[in-house]
Amino acid sequence: MGNEMGIIKDVCSARRRINTLVLEQIVGLAVEIAREGREGRKIGTLFVVGDSEAVMRQSKPMILDPLAGHPEDAKQIDDPNLRETIKELAQLDGAFVVSNEGAVLSAARYIDANSENINVPLGLGSRHMAGASVSRSTDAVSVVVSESSMVRMFDDGELVSEIVPEIWMWNGYNSKLEGRVSARSEQEITVVEKAE
Repeated sequence: MGNEMGIIKDVCSARRRINTLVLEQIVGLAVEIAREGREGRKIGTLFVVGDSEAVMRQSKPMILDPLAGHPEDAKQIDDPNLRETIKELAQLDGAFVVSNEGAVLSAARYIDANSENINVPLGLGSRHMAGASVSRSTDAVSVVVSESSMVRMFDDGELVSEIVPEIWMWNGYNSKLEGRVSARSEQEITVVEKAE
């Protein structure tokens, strides 16, 4: 994954108002989950990064939170042990809430943000709607991993980028982004973003 970090850095620019290093870590982990799945099957998940107090107010636990009660220094996204734990927990329904300092505060959360006037492209499901909604109602950015192995980023309620983790997927891929887009490929990853 190391050679792909340049293209991921571009997606995680400072214009997102989120700690770019934390967002890079989350996008990198999302790409790993999209590629690897878990135990031979594809999985989807949602990461909500930044503005964690507001995100926690607009969400609730779906089950007893497996990350609750653990010290924040044990829940840092750059810890390899936590990353493997996150990959296991991604099999559960619900979202991960990640602080701007890089602590994964909570897992398996139901996002209960207002989705009125949110327009996600047809074919994207409730995980994408939740990610778009919470990114509009807070200062957070959402990173959604689809079971179809796509990674999408929402900011201010809009789909702002799509990451195709494997070059071989690019040929049959139709972007859900509206308007002008730009695409860049590096190693085995392609990023499609809204053009500015």
